[in-house]
Amino acid sequence: MVAPSKLSQVLSYQNFVHAVSGAAGGCIAMSTFYPLDTVRSRLQLEEAGDVRSTRQVIKEIVLGEGFQSLYRGLGPVLQSLCISNFVYFYTFHALKAVASGGSPSQHSALKDLLLGSIAGIINVLTTTPFWVVNTRLRMRNVAGTSDEVNKHYKNLLEGLKYVAEKEGIAGLWSGTIPSLMLVSNPALQFMMYEMLKRNIMRFTGGEMGSLSFFFIGAIAKAFATVLTYPLQLVQTKQRHRSKESDSKPSTSAGSTPRTESTLELMISILQHQGIRGLFRGLEAKILQTVLTAALMFMAYEKIAGTVGMLLKRN
Repeated sequence: MVAPSKLSQVLSYQNFVHAVSGAAGGCIAMSTFYPLDTVRSRLQLEEAGDVRSTRQVIKEIVLGEGFQSLYRGLGPVLQSLCISNFVYFYTFHALKAVASGGSPSQHSALKDLLLGSIAGIINVLTTTPFWVVNTRLRMRNVAGTSDEVNKHYKNLLEGLKYVAEKEGIAGLWSGTIPSLMLVSNPALQFMMYEMLKRNIMRFTGGEMGSLSFFFIGAIAKAFATVLTYPLQLVQTKQRHRSKESDSKPSTSAGSTPRTESTLELMISILQHQGIRGLFRGLEAKILQTVLTAALMFMAYEKIAGTVGMLLKRN
């Protein structure tokens, strides 16, 4: 009797509603603040030099490449984000339902952190190839990117096929190690969000407005982003490695330059750029992720609430 009960908790409509709401909320938020994500990627991939502000980079992109370049790669990002958010929200809420046995009193910050980490690992292992291609798609036609990369990274499916043929299955999971370490980011974010939400709802008697969801979403994401940013920077550099490997000569016949490990990259950045180098692009990342997460959680809660209300009526 226990197994069917657990299965019904995993396959419930409520989990599906959370997943669809999370995917929709994420796409709405990313579409709104995507230019800041473009700036963040550019700053993270720069080598040591003058530190530029988000405003300066946006101005350079608009004047040098056109306004539309701020939205380069938005389509594939939305596709990947939709898949990723669906997987994460569904897994997190399914695990939460099973772990709590349907009792709200069983929820705690530590349990949310653990469940968020498990959901993050599942998400990373299933969606990393999409993000590998996305990182490269948005750098198409940018100065310094090889013609071969510009030619083959036209859309998500072509990019996935090209990476698999050129770099093998391992290439599709470039940056997986820092990504697995970075499951702490959404886990910390969800832990903080759920904890703030529980306390506020307890204080207000179960009522929360859109602005409340917006602000606690912003606080939760800022908390997680600052703690995990150096790993995010290394992850971006590893995923974009084709830019360097395609432009550098092979070290020997039939071989390509060895890709630096996560630790080697972090040590290299520290040696050449110092601590400041590990936080290059943080300004744009904070602006983008905090605003995006805040809007995503607000949209997610409103969509989930509306759909839940409609289901109850039916």
